[in-house]
Amino acid sequence: MSNYWKDLLPVDPYVVKSCGLLQDLDRQIVTLLYQPLIGSFSFSLFLTLWGELEQNRVWGKSSTHRQLMAAMQTNLKTIHSEKEKLEGIGLLKTYMKETEDERLFIYELIPPLRPDEFFQDGMLNVFLYNRVGKARFQQLKEYFSHPSVPEEARDITRSFNEVFASVQPSEWKMSDDMIEAMELREDREWMKEGNGKPAAVTDDAFDFQLFLAGLSDTLIPRKALSDQVKETIKKLAFLYGIEPLQMQNVVMSAVDEHDTITTEALRKAASDWYQIERSGPLPELVDKVQPMNLREQPNQQSSTNAKEDNLIALLEQVSPKKLLQDIGGGAEPSKADLKIIEEIMLDQKLEPGVINVLIYYVMLKTDMKLSKNYTQKIASHWARKNVRTVREAMKLAKEENRQYLEWAEGKKKPSRNKKVIREEKLPDWLRESDEADSKPLETEPAGSVTREGFDQQKQKLLEEIKKLKNHSAL
Repeated sequence: MSNYWKDLLPVDPYVVKSCGLLQDLDRQIVTLLYQPLIGSFSFSLFLTLWGELEQNRVWGKSSTHRQLMAAMQTNLKTIHSEKEKLEGIGLLKTYMKETEDERLFIYELIPPLRPDEFFQDGMLNVFLYNRVGKARFQQLKEYFSHPSVPEEARDITRSFNEVFASVQPSEWKMSDDMIEAMELREDREWMKEGNGKPAAVTDDAFDFQLFLAGLSDTLIPRKALSDQVKETIKKLAFLYGIEPLQMQNVVMSAVDEHDTITTEALRKAASDWYQIERSGPLPELVDKVQPMNLREQPNQQSSTNAKEDNLIALLEQVSPKKLLQDIGGGAEPSKADLKIIEEIMLDQKLEPGVINVLIYYVMLKTDMKLSKNYTQKIASHWARKNVRTVREAMKLAKEENRQYLEWAEGKKKPSRNKKVIREEKLPDWLRESDEADSKPLETEPAGSVTREGFDQQKQKLLEEIKKLKNHSAL
């Protein structure tokens, strides 16, 4: 999440435009298909901006963000946060035009994907399925589809030349006046029905160089890797957590006898791979693990705190769902806890490893309970701080520990007549580095974590949490 909202003032003007004409079908699609993914507030913001457009026009009139705050009955920070969801899902583009006197923000509304595009997207349709469930998903498919023309019906439509007579060549002659009249000024664009754009996955989400390394053109023809195929590979890698070398086998199985690759074949191959390798249902956001490009390499780890390095490696390699399961002694996490984590991952766009630090920290602070408001408040702060790695999350939790403790206590005040003695125990990585009486940490060999070492560290983490759960100060 970017931090430029700090420079956005209520007096800053903005104007709304749409990429083509928005139709009533667009409203139905956003309401039924996108709202479960972005939430009711982002949905309301989209409709509010849409409402500023005149009927059948693509440009609205200039307003200030103060007026938008009054209309939405919320603060500017929340509006910016919800606006970013619209940008991420592909429903909004933001432009900024700066002059000496002011900055003008241009909010361009993007039409949603057509129903056939949405249900074949490969990413949004999977997230929708996991949000609304199978029964509701099937109802939505039925709602946005209709019977096709019977196969036995013949097309008897007449062509242009069968209906219209030919004209003389002289009638096609273009005069200078005609040419000038037909040209459109460079600062204008034709009114048209807009085309929806799929949710974009950034290039750093998948390492194509590693994917292509060592692959011959015989195994995967380079000509088959079109831009659309590459975009699908990125989405599937993000959705299913497929590494570049694993993706090689997935793509090879999708190549047909004509040395071509279709998006449908890719999606089926990726789904089959996930079912075989993970032996489970389609993934949800809580099943993601920290991306490889955001994990620490051995040469980046601290040589003075091997214990913390191993804990970081642990939190980078497990999913939030698996961490909750391990904390619960192997029991399946509650749907309420999973929903809290999934909403934070989707709304705040925090990385899985950062979410793991959040879970670990909140559990210690709230007597092994995942408080929704407290968790969301810290997550929102980390998102504004653009925290992306496990170490960054640990560092910020250490720096803001006192503030977070006040948030946890809320309005509870100790009795005037009773002196409260608090004993506070923190995990090693959360202790202040300048504590004079802190005990030195045991040194352990640094470097990569093996599978055996990974399991041992995970067990140590569970034991540490169980020891700490009796300290109410956390």
